[in-house]
Amino acid sequence: MKRKHLSLAIGCVLLSSVPVAWAQDAAPAGDTPATNATTLDSVKVTARKREETLQDVPVAVTAFTPETLDKLNIKDLGDLDAQVPNLTVYAARGSTSTVTAYIRGVGQADPLWGVDPGVGIYLDDVYIARPQGALLDVFDVERIEVLRGPQGTLYGKNTIGGAIKYISRGLPQETTGFASVTVGNYNQLDVKAALGGEIGGKDSGLRGRVSVASMNRDGFGTNTHTGQEVSDKEINAVRMQLGAYSQDDFDVQFAFDYMDDQSGVRGAKMLAPNPLAPAYPPTSDRYDIRSGMKNINDTEMKGASVTANWRPSDNWAFKYVAAKRESDTETNIDFDTTPLTLVDVRAFYSDSQVSQELQANYDGGGRARGVMGLYWFNGDAGGQVLNHFYNPLLATGLTNPLFGDTQGVVNTKSIALYADWTFDLTDRLTLDVGARYTDEDKHAIALNRFYTNNQYETSWGTAANFNKTVNFKNVSPKVSLDYQITPDIMVYGLASRGFKSGGYNIRANTTAVPRSGEPFDDEQVDSFEIGSKMSFLDQRLFLNLSAFHNKYEDIQLSVFTSYTLPNGSQSFFGDFTNAGKGTVNGVEVEYQFLPTANWLISGNLAWLDAKYDEFISGGVNIADTQYFTNAPEFSGALNVEYRTDLANGGNLSARVGYSYQSEVWPTTDLSRAIRQDGYGLVSAGVIWKIDDAWSLSLQGTNLADEEYRTTGYNIAAYGVLTGFYGPPRQYSLTARYDF
Repeated sequence: MKRKHLSLAIGCVLLSSVPVAWAQDAAPAGDTPATNATTLDSVKVTARKREETLQDVPVAVTAFTPETLDKLNIKDLGDLDAQVPNLTVYAARGSTSTVTAYIRGVGQADPLWGVDPGVGIYLDDVYIARPQGALLDVFDVERIEVLRGPQGTLYGKNTIGGAIKYISRGLPQETTGFASVTVGNYNQLDVKAALGGEIGGKDSGLRGRVSVASMNRDGFGTNTHTGQEVSDKEINAVRMQLGAYSQDDFDVQFAFDYMDDQSGVRGAKMLAPNPLAPAYPPTSDRYDIRSGMKNINDTEMKGASVTANWRPSDNWAFKYVAAKRESDTETNIDFDTTPLTLVDVRAFYSDSQVSQELQANYDGGGRARGVMGLYWFNGDAGGQVLNHFYNPLLATGLTNPLFGDTQGVVNTKSIALYADWTFDLTDRLTLDVGARYTDEDKHAIALNRFYTNNQYETSWGTAANFNKTVNFKNVSPKVSLDYQITPDIMVYGLASRGFKSGGYNIRANTTAVPRSGEPFDDEQVDSFEIGSKMSFLDQRLFLNLSAFHNKYEDIQLSVFTSYTLPNGSQSFFGDFTNAGKGTVNGVEVEYQFLPTANWLISGNLAWLDAKYDEFISGGVNIADTQYFTNAPEFSGALNVEYRTDLANGGNLSARVGYSYQSEVWPTTDLSRAIRQDGYGLVSAGVIWKIDDAWSLSLQGTNLADEEYRTTGYNIAAYGVLTGFYGPPRQYSLTARYDF
């Protein structure tokens, strides 16, 4: 394909790693495409130190520029869900900013500390190891990239399912910034602003940028027992950057980010009457609860990093990134959602991580170019969970109510070497080979005990008490071939391996279930993919196809396991196990069509067939009765946009969008009550760019007010069966000033 530098397929310029592929937007950041264009606009990409179009890169990726994020009304990472094939992202159970993410049926639904996520989330090249606070809000962003399939030969931490990369605005030489105010229903009030540019004069070599955001709205529901709102939002965030530049060959950049989430708990609907609470039947509203617990669901996250870039010659570039991140969470989880203390939990999480990465990129302008890197990670994930379980139908005694204290920490030490090289075998045929070696230690300390009362002072028994370490080593190779059939059609084939280390279940109950204290195994995916990047009708139609076949082994699953107490009654604990083997096949289509100068049609279609081949339970293979979680068979989105120039120099764009996903099983317990049938969501938006500075945006989501579950709880021992629902109909108006 000629290097036409497409831009409605977005450019992502990574300083020292191979970039990703076609995406969904118009022009580069800060530019407004002319609405009288007859072809999709183009952009130059130099991430591999040579000009090339994203359509040349044989990787399945979707990327979004700020313009597209605004048009699609992407407020946080969860809103990307429908716009990327085979991606599922939503807020975890009971939380506002804790992320659950799946790509192609691979992910991790349980935010258990010490367990690696299946989908890696990066903030400005820094891996975020914990899901708490990782459902990042979108503000002052350069682009967001979603890479599908195993990653690890190009950068950062090894991720088995894919990666979501959040890239903040860079440091410009000229003074730029913006301010915006958004108001909407549920008393939404969001304020965002940023300012950046040179510091101390034109030739000082210093640049800086500060971005702030405050996002607030009332709750979707009410705690009818206390009168407080639930499912509300109150998040404040800030990012600061400072860069020092020496000529064109060396720079150092410092970054700091902070997020404070003071949102209340999320409301969950009781899906069936609880036999232990007959006086509290299910409510009619999907967000209302009747909890007697305090409305506490707080997360604080902060991080700092330093990045040094050195370009000693035209052929070599070196990059070093050192970062430290911390997060603290306190949350109350009322599983039964009633004033009764049936299943009430207070949880505290405290996490810290330090990472370093050294990367070298070579491109001599010949037929070979590549990237090599060394990655080091050391992180502590700890917490304490105070449980209060009660069955009013049983006699009161030592185990009823049952007071439990689960506490511990998991330390992860990981070191990895990776390399990825590209060879032009001919003018049309290119070979890419890569590999990653990972050596990882998981050290777990757990002390889980039972107490005589809710003061947790006098213990009468120990569920688990261990101090163990386990090591995991892995080599993950990658090889791909791509061939340029015509200047506008490229095909590729890719084989890669993904790896996610195992570990220990910090919530183990080794007294009742001895094997729960043993380490669970690492996961591995062997992925095989073929695809094509195509441009038709003189660059008015982009069509990208991919088909994949994944062999998934030792699948890690979080489940609730029942056990028998000394008095003969049943209780439960959060268990972690390996399911066995699975096969995941899929097809993905991304398209973008400019039928006329004013109309733009874009979207995606996805098919996913995820099945267990082996799932051993009680010595029996029950694979035929099991379902992959968060793996809908069909999904897709369609966006139709009309845009036109206005006589005064501004422009107007109007969009209608529809997204659909088929039946999905959100949890590993496979409750049919929590299972979500297929559903569709309608959205729309109008953006009026008044001039180069001012713009107004009117947006609406879930306009049909569709009721759909994202996840839930099923705890049979205490009659709990609840569902968490996606947001209701929302609409907002934003005024923005750019300078």
